[in-house]
Amino acid sequence: EFPLGCVLLQLLLSVSFSQTGEPLCRQLGDSEIPQLYRDGDIKLGGIFYFHSSWKNIESTYESKPLPLQCISINFREIQFAQTMLFAIEEINNRTDVLPGISLGYSIYDTCGSIPRSIKVALALNNRNESVSSNSDTPCTKPVQVQAIVGETSSSPSTAISTLIGPFDIPLISHFATCACLSDKTKYPSFLRTVPSDYYQSRALAHLVKHFGWTWVGAVRSNDDYGNNGIATFTETAEQLGICLEYSVSFFRTDSTEKMQKVINTIKTSTSKVIIAFVAHLDMDVLIHELSNHNMTGYQWVGSEGWISDSQFAAVDKNRILDGAIGVSVPKTHVSGLKEFILDVRPLRSLNNDLYKEFWETLFSCKFKQEKSDGNYRECTGHEDLTGVENSFTDMSLMPIFSNVYKGVYAVAHALHDILGCDKTCNNNVQLDPFTILQRIQKIHFKTKEGEEVYFNENGDPAAKYEILHWQPRENGTLDFVIVGVYDASLPFDKQLSLQNTTLRWAQSSTKVPVSVCSEKCPPGTRKVLQKGKPVCCHDCIRCADGEISNVTDAVICVRCPPESWPNERRDACIEKEVVFLSYEEIMGILLTAAALFGTCITAIVIVIFFRYRKTPLVRANNSELSFLLLFSLTLCFLCSLTFIGQPSTWSCMLRHTAFGITFVLCLSCVLGKTMVVLMAFKASLPGRNVMKWFGPTQQRLSVLGFTLVQVIICILWLSVSPPFPYKNFKEIKEKIILECALGSAVGFWSILGYIGLLAVLCFVFAFLARKLPDNFNEAKFITFSMLIFCAVWITFIPAYVSSPGNFSVAVEIFAILASTFGLLICIFIPKCYIMLLKPEKNTKKHMMGKGPQKSF
Repeated sequence: EFPLGCVLLQLLLSVSFSQTGEPLCRQLGDSEIPQLYRDGDIKLGGIFYFHSSWKNIESTYESKPLPLQCISINFREIQFAQTMLFAIEEINNRTDVLPGISLGYSIYDTCGSIPRSIKVALALNNRNESVSSNSDTPCTKPVQVQAIVGETSSSPSTAISTLIGPFDIPLISHFATCACLSDKTKYPSFLRTVPSDYYQSRALAHLVKHFGWTWVGAVRSNDDYGNNGIATFTETAEQLGICLEYSVSFFRTDSTEKMQKVINTIKTSTSKVIIAFVAHLDMDVLIHELSNHNMTGYQWVGSEGWISDSQFAAVDKNRILDGAIGVSVPKTHVSGLKEFILDVRPLRSLNNDLYKEFWETLFSCKFKQEKSDGNYRECTGHEDLTGVENSFTDMSLMPIFSNVYKGVYAVAHALHDILGCDKTCNNNVQLDPFTILQRIQKIHFKTKEGEEVYFNENGDPAAKYEILHWQPRENGTLDFVIVGVYDASLPFDKQLSLQNTTLRWAQSSTKVPVSVCSEKCPPGTRKVLQKGKPVCCHDCIRCADGEISNVTDAVICVRCPPESWPNERRDACIEKEVVFLSYEEIMGILLTAAALFGTCITAIVIVIFFRYRKTPLVRANNSELSFLLLFSLTLCFLCSLTFIGQPSTWSCMLRHTAFGITFVLCLSCVLGKTMVVLMAFKASLPGRNVMKWFGPTQQRLSVLGFTLVQVIICILWLSVSPPFPYKNFKEIKEKIILECALGSAVGFWSILGYIGLLAVLCFVFAFLARKLPDNFNEAKFITFSMLIFCAVWITFIPAYVSSPGNFSVAVEIFAILASTFGLLICIFIPKCYIMLLKPEKNTKKHMMGKGPQKSF
């Protein structure tokens, strides 16, 4: 039923209109009257908010809503409008730009309201006529203006551009900086003479990075300007290693509770730097809130929306913004503009409510003396600005005035080209906004001050900013000092350039404020992120063993090369100490002394044996094998010296082969002596003729044969895989142990195994002959020596394997010396004792005598 009812209602309305003959196109609502108006051959539109706010009136929805009641006169916007009037008047008086053509204007007040901005944009488009056409005429007409100058803020500009974009009416803003407006698919007719916030946000991020502030907060206007600006800043900041602790938004009409939340967020934060991407009117509200809470001690980084406005410095009674730094539009000058703005007398001719309110606010007077309380004097209309100091007489926003000036001239130059102006202009050319828009996008001219004006493909000018610093002085005033520039056209690393000057920050401090979540990690440590926190919050962990970091805030530690080791601070690699068992260290000296002492003792024994070589004791113990054994023991003592000193290719091969061969020679002699003693006893038994197999020749051949086997093993070892010098990096991490690698482990253990086999045979034969009935039984002493020998080498194996580094070499030398001393002491010292101290026992009779049987 509902759709059918709608169809019937529509049909009824159609019949009604066709019968009454009423016009088909009718403007709905009240007409909008421009606040500033002048007729001309070509008219430009202007949209500014001469008032900062409006009265909130509750609608009853029972009657037509009242028009918006604007309050709080805004001198800045009146200055912008004055600049537009100045540019139009200057063009009308020139003969080289649009000669013979007069420019007019219709300038509207939006009160900072987006809905009203849309309404005045429609008024500029519709000629503001109540009836467009009758039923017989098409409902079309030319637009009222050819181009519009404004709006100051981004959000109203997006709304206006969305509305007039389909009509291709150029909108040239002087201060709408939102990067979103560069999107030509959404805002095809939008242009601006102020750089996009895309570059401003990046400039702010680079500025923050320059001072080392990696932990910052952000306060933004809750509109397109603030939200898009902080979004771009955040994106760039993340690339530069900067973290946002918080990002809060507000709007100037927000409630007290909402503003209190913003203040509480700032108070509870740990960051000391605040990025304020705040529009002009919103900043005025924020400063009052900050002053109420006396929130000093923060470092403010400002956007161009407020940083260059000295009005805020005058309002900031608590010096909250001292030391603020930010980016601003480069300073410029427009000759004659200041005088034009300050000459307010021509404004009296306007004679409207805006003029009256402006005049009364400017001079603190009333045109009509009403119920006076003595606070106001009566306005005469002839007041001048001599001695008056307020935001209207402040020319600190001259760069923004210049942007309005350049916007008007951009339209004028486009019209000049379209009309083919030379000395005169062609008035027969039919103007339309689309042609003007295309021409404006291509203009490139210089102002009378020499500034270049042109637009890129996005309708934006070249991005260049000045770095402005609020520098507190000792007398309590503030200086607005240019301390650097940011030029987006330069290479990335050269875009930000700061002067090498001393800056004065909050509370007149010359020290750059610090705002970091975590202190920088010094060299020798690395960063470890704190769980659940941004990347700027980290702990500093000391580099692990073998690793260093030589830069601040290192993410990873670098491992030193194998030949190097970190220093104590672990910020540099130093060469490892090369260690080996040397003759200079105590252990090397002691072992060398022991080896030489053993060699000397052996030499003394050789001398004693040589002196008593014809005595029965020496002759009875096979003097030839005894001297050969003493010679081999001497070599055993001396071969231990090859294990001391820096290993080389030859010393590595010599030490193991010499050790193996000399010990086999030694054990071969002992084995020969043992077998001779044992076989001599067996040969004395009836029917045995064994000694013929153990004569001097057979003994020599046995020694040679046993030794030759070891020589062959050594040759095979050296041929297949010989020992070689080796740098051991693993045993002691901070040192390099220079040792001899075995090459072939099979060769090394074959040598030891063969020595062990001969030692076992010597022990077995000596043990079997230990109870022979001679007065001097040599087999008994050989048994003791073999017990010591085997014990030493059995304990040597686990000690050798488990000893670290050069201690394994010391263990091997100790085993060599211990076993050699055991053989020397057990076999030869008793004989020397008899020869030197008991000569009466060194007789053949005593040697052949029978002694009592021993239990061993």
